[in-house]
Amino acid sequence: MTPAVASEDPFRRVALIGVGLIGSSMARAMRRHGLAGEIVACARSESTRAKAMELGLCDTALADPAAAVADCDLVVLATPVGAYAAVAEAMQPGLARGAIVTDVGSVKQAVIRDVGPYLPDGVHFVPGHPIAGTEQSGPEAGFAELFEERYCLLTPPPGTDEWAVARVAWLWRRMGSMVDILEPGHHDMVLAITSHLPHLIAYTIVHTATGLEESTRQEAIKYSAGGFRDFTRIAASDPVMWRDVFLNNREAVLEMLQRFSEDLTALQRAIRWGEGDVLEDLFRRTREVRRGVIEQRQAGSFDPREPHAEDPADHK
Repeated sequence: MTPAVASEDPFRRVALIGVGLIGSSMARAMRRHGLAGEIVACARSESTRAKAMELGLCDTALADPAAAVADCDLVVLATPVGAYAAVAEAMQPGLARGAIVTDVGSVKQAVIRDVGPYLPDGVHFVPGHPIAGTEQSGPEAGFAELFEERYCLLTPPPGTDEWAVARVAWLWRRMGSMVDILEPGHHDMVLAITSHLPHLIAYTIVHTATGLEESTRQEAIKYSAGGFRDFTRIAASDPVMWRDVFLNNREAVLEMLQRFSEDLTALQRAIRWGEGDVLEDLFRRTREVRRGVIEQRQAGSFDPREPHAEDPADHK
């Protein structure tokens, strides 16, 4: 699908259902670039709502999803994907005809399955996934630059209004993202290998380290090499969010995990039998992938507020 030409008028009233890292970063980016006339934050926790107001992320903060989405022309679901069905059901009575509902979840088929049935006729659904983030969470973690030069993937179901797709694409481009359109199932398979499996591996490696005897475990932490440090950073990501990702992209993750297991077995065999040429060939081919990632300027998403926010690979 090629997005139609979108209106460049700001959204009149935007509801952010969830104001963690992604939701709060969207609020900051929309404020900076003048993309929303009014922003309503929705969160169950009173402390989260208070913090969102304190940080100036929103004009109003509410606990009730139906009240939050009332009279909004854009609604963004930014909670863990496991909560989407309940949130969609709760906000259904407040949705206005002509409103656009989008999301930021890392899986898309499950989102369409869980949210679509609750959207009234005349409400447009444009699922989305910004490929950006850090291991931090909460309203304080967000920053307006998070989406700059990062891809945002839109996965509209068949029959989605092209104008609605164009409006969501326009929003992400104005926040600094590059936008592509993918079929939902293809999105889930691609992200299973590029995002979900790496997180699963990181969680597993760090868990393995915690199972070592005490002295070895402490030395592993003290003498962490770059690779292990990277794994600990990834493994520090929101556990609820990632629990929901794996449960809602089960088939694609299991498919990629099986392929990985087969490759790992081949690698074990090469090490066992001293097949240095096999190892070197694999390492050379994988090095080329890294170069491609850097050339696409997708080598990392770093918080510009941190003094060390750069990727050493960019200097190689």
